[in-house]
Amino acid sequence: MKAELYIARRFAFKPRSISKPTFIVLASILGIAVGTAALILTLSIVNGFASVIENKLIRFTSHLQVRQPDDRVFPMTRHDQRTLEQVSGVRSVSPFLELNVMLRSRNRSAGGGGGIAPALIRGITPREAARFPGSFSGSVPGRLSEELGGLQLIIGKSIAETLGVHKGDQLMIVGIAGKSGADPLSSQESIISLLSGLDLQVARVKGIYDTGLTEGFDDIVVFADLEALQSRYHPGMVSGYEANVSELKNLRAVSARVAQAMGYPFYSYTVYERYANLFEWLKLQKNIMPLLVITITVVAVFNIVSTLLVLIIEKTREIGMLTALGMEPRAVSLVFIGQAFMIALVGIGMGNLIALGLSLFELHFHLITLPEKSYFIRHVPIQIDPLHYLLVSCVVAVLTLLFAFIPSRVAASLRPGTALTT
Repeated sequence: MKAELYIARRFAFKPRSISKPTFIVLASILGIAVGTAALILTLSIVNGFASVIENKLIRFTSHLQVRQPDDRVFPMTRHDQRTLEQVSGVRSVSPFLELNVMLRSRNRSAGGGGGIAPALIRGITPREAARFPGSFSGSVPGRLSEELGGLQLIIGKSIAETLGVHKGDQLMIVGIAGKSGADPLSSQESIISLLSGLDLQVARVKGIYDTGLTEGFDDIVVFADLEALQSRYHPGMVSGYEANVSELKNLRAVSARVAQAMGYPFYSYTVYERYANLFEWLKLQKNIMPLLVITITVVAVFNIVSTLLVLIIEKTREIGMLTALGMEPRAVSLVFIGQAFMIALVGIGMGNLIALGLSLFELHFHLITLPEKSYFIRHVPIQIDPLHYLLVSCVVAVLTLLFAFIPSRVAASLRPGTALTT
């Protein structure tokens, strides 16, 4: 076997003819390197994109929520919280209160909407507010509380641009007195009844967050202190409980246990169920990946096969001499399989280096930008996973050796007389 590998290395990397087959080998190595790098980068970008969006969604809300039908508010009790905390797999529990309102600013020319925008105010606990520094960018409060200037709010960047407000500006909260978080426009009451029941509150912008999740998130969700929101609208009432689990892979099972422990009329649903459309979109991105992988792999395989066939033509006389000297057809076949393995090995190594270098360069400098309103992120996300590098390298190596069998059999079938006279 050592003799076959030695001859394979000489054939691959030592020019012995006028046409210099080494150039063909270098072209083949470059083709395998580009194909390997493209496969690795495809996996890194697709998985990085899904990971970034998933983490944003989970950090924005929670792993699962517990509510009552019709999103109605109900009394907050320690018994409910203890029941949730005792469910196996639940790590933390916190109550929340949600209200659908209209926000109005003094800047009537903002966003062409007269300084008016619909909003969903979500009252959260101080512990939940502490998540902001690690999950959001922009100005962030230490603790949301009610001050003389009115209710303190953290609003999204999109809604802040619509209203034309900045940190410290005042807002008017327009709600329906005595109503829950249901949409006031969906009720069957008359316009006069709605106007007579308007509840006007003054609020102040305590901070502005920016997650990049524009539609349904930064453009509508506003955060406030739970106790302050309860004192203004629903004393002692909540819209539900948010819970985070210890292991995300067990989320569905934990959600089922939570629903069983709480009983009727409570029900629970996970973040994957709440934002099913976005997660289906991410799944669609992953479904396209196998097609790209197959396409690039086929190109790389045909590249190595065509290279070996050209090398066989160039080395026809040498093959005839080896056969005439007594080398068996099996050994000739091993020579070209070994040659394919060496070419693939060098190409795979270069491809890994190219992919790693481009990934680190993009992660450091962020040269490739994306429209945030469409993709929810500003730059191309890349997830460097050693498993991707190992998987792609093994697949390319195995396929190269598998398809190298065809040209190697062609070389082994050459007869000495025919080869020497060619």
